[in-house]
Amino acid sequence: MKQWQTSYQQARLEELLPDGRVRCHLSPRNCTMREGQDGACKVRGVRDGRLVTMNYSKSVHPTQETIETEAVNHFSPGAAILSCGNIGCMMSCSYCHNWRTSQAKHVLDSDIYQMTPEDAVEICLRRNLKVISFTYNDPVVWHEWVVDTARLAKEAGIVTLYKSAFYISSRAIDELIPHIDIFSISLKSLDPHYYKKYTGGRLEPVLEGIKQVHASGRHLELSTLMITDISDNEETAKKVSNWVLRELGSTIPVHFVRFHPDFRMRNTVRTPVHRIERAREIAIAAGVEHVYLGNVYDTKFSNTYCNQCGTELVKRYGLNAQVLALDEQGHCTQCGKDAHFKSIGLRQPTAASKSAGAIAGKHCCFEWHGDVRSLHVHLVNPTDQWLSGWYRSRRAGGPAGGWNEVKMKPGESWRFIIAKSALDDVGPEIVVPEEMTTNLHEVFDRAHFPTVRIEDAPFGGDVTPFPMYQGRTIEASAS
Repeated sequence: MKQWQTSYQQARLEELLPDGRVRCHLSPRNCTMREGQDGACKVRGVRDGRLVTMNYSKSVHPTQETIETEAVNHFSPGAAILSCGNIGCMMSCSYCHNWRTSQAKHVLDSDIYQMTPEDAVEICLRRNLKVISFTYNDPVVWHEWVVDTARLAKEAGIVTLYKSAFYISSRAIDELIPHIDIFSISLKSLDPHYYKKYTGGRLEPVLEGIKQVHASGRHLELSTLMITDISDNEETAKKVSNWVLRELGSTIPVHFVRFHPDFRMRNTVRTPVHRIERAREIAIAAGVEHVYLGNVYDTKFSNTYCNQCGTELVKRYGLNAQVLALDEQGHCTQCGKDAHFKSIGLRQPTAASKSAGAIAGKHCCFEWHGDVRSLHVHLVNPTDQWLSGWYRSRRAGGPAGGWNEVKMKPGESWRFIIAKSALDDVGPEIVVPEEMTTNLHEVFDRAHFPTVRIEDAPFGGDVTPFPMYQGRTIEASAS
């Protein structure tokens, strides 16, 4: 047994059965367990006759990112967020980009970062982050911690975001809705066979959950991962678009997302971009008003344009966003049409900066390569003094940008994302004092949480991240 499995606490949504068994009502699986048994997620089980959770306050490293990493384009574009992920999942997707932490049997004690709800809120307040996101593997299995943290965050004036495949019960959604402001939900397909074969779940509960959130009036955006030769086809685009229009309405943003080979589905290639572009064409023609491409750089289809006058409202490059022509109500400043944005004016962290020039310390440069266009930078300050790290972008054939400061309190460990910001951005330069350490982690698309430093990876590829799953693979097939 691993160390992380030895501690637990009381879970919510239990049913005590007359024969001594306990049923968990967190997900549509409704797992029924006897003493000592675990549910399908492997992070909930029965101990001393009660339902317990084994991952409360057990997370991966919290990371400062931007709201676009969560497939959210219509809520405060460019907002800095605190991304919080955990271990375990209610599903078992064959192509999971986060299998190392989502599939509990693969989680190592070294992957675990201890973080209480109070810790998460303190980080947001100290670093002036206005949004906290529950994300990465999937927050459903972290239900107790998410509810407790979201409640504290709301009391502190922090916006809450829930990024999920949403294999969750109606009762659990009822407990979430009072505390969550934004739902970004992955609707993987409209094919029940697809869900059964590739995710280990069922389609209908996901659809019902999405409708439940929409009826609550919370901000909602949907994304569909377009898997090469499985779901990157016109039929998927038509079915998703028609369901959205019929059940939710034309103003719900839809993201068609590019896939990279991973986990048990490595014997394939990244989704051809022209297939995702075709999916967008189909959705727009059907009447969906806001349709985006995800995990695609150098495309205008990440931007937002006014559907009435064509004005560019928000310009995006990768995970960076710049509001150009939106008023505080989310309307086009040129013609006044509602573009269906919320909270345009969230105040951003005020980072100290210096003009371009030399900064003393240990220097590290990273080169963007292939489809690796973003990076987690992990800094550690082992001293009892406040220290600062610095980073800037470097331009091909031109001057580097200004330096951005990252202040580190004594003993702090901190992660933040840097993403390619322009076509001529060749990669970041990072400088830290001699006493500090820095580790770099390549990010393969916006939903991927890297667990291995590039210094420890045996190769520098840009198709499948390290570590690669060593078990049996499956063939990509629509059948």
